[in-house]
Amino acid sequence: MSPVEAGPLLPAEETHLLAAARAAKDRAVAPYSRFRVGAALLCGTGEIVTGCNVESASYGLTVCAERTAVFKALSEGLGGFRAVAVVTDADTPTPPCGACRQVMWDHCRDIAVVMSAGGAVLRRRLSELFPQPFEFGGPPR
Repeated sequence: MSPVEAGPLLPAEETHLLAAARAAKDRAVAPYSRFRVGAALLCGTGEIVTGCNVESASYGLTVCAERTAVFKALSEGLGGFRAVAVVTDADTPTPPCGACRQVMWDHCRDIAVVMSAGGAVLRRRLSELFPQPFEFGGPPR
């Protein structure tokens, strides 16, 4: 089932996705920035794959929560991604960084992005957050 055919994210799915992202945030390894992020990716099978940000002293080697979740899901052979939830400790919802937006576009296409922080929830499509993604024109998907 492709993300377009999957239909809108149901309220119960969003609740489970946000809870999984909150739990992932608690596992973040962010000793330098102290900015903990958790992500939860909803696969076409209904399975939820989580990720957290993991920092390195060589800061460029840091991996964001969203990319961790995508890479983890892909490495397990999962696909058909429908939505991702991103949770932080910030005062307001924080969207994924540019690198994460590109990786999600590459592997998830125009999925629902649910962001939560400070008790607020913000819902967007990836195409709204990333209106002009880089397209390489490589092998067919």
